[in-house]
Amino acid sequence: MTDQEFEIGYRGATACSAAGISYRQLDYWARTGLVEPSIRTATGSGSARLYGFRDILVLKIVKRLLDAGVSLQNIRTAVDHLRNRGVTELERITLMSDGASIYECASPDEIIDLLAGGQGVFGIAVGKVWHEVEGSLATLQGEVNGEAVGSENSDELSLRRKAKGA
Repeated sequence: MTDQEFEIGYRGATACSAAGISYRQLDYWARTGLVEPSIRTATGSGSARLYGFRDILVLKIVKRLLDAGVSLQNIRTAVDHLRNRGVTELERITLMSDGASIYECASPDEIIDLLAGGQGVFGIAVGKVWHEVEGSLATLQGEVNGEAVGSENSDELSLRRKAKGA
């Protein structure tokens, strides 16, 4: 991904679609500070949050961890840890969990060591999730500085708006 692609913001409904979560979850996680939008936060009634690629990646990881039964408290710790990582570092990480704790593995040797120690029930290869999110966002519309970018909308409403110049 280019630096410009990391600057694209995605509205809440688009972020939900790409991450596979409900809008209710997204709103709750934003209000409680679990995953806040990095492009633009809501500034009152009628304003729209804009989520960046990294935000959506973390949303999808949170969803997978919740589905695996990891507690929200442990997920919060993992999310704080992921925030401190560089974007490109995230692609090489595998998150392992025994259902209670979450471990970060940056190499196959670390995964083997963790499994040999009797820990790690499942793993999430962040790079794989990265590519899934990238694929989802390729077909969805984002925006940069208020201008729509990405997928060309060809639905009837979008075509009418374009024709009117709205």
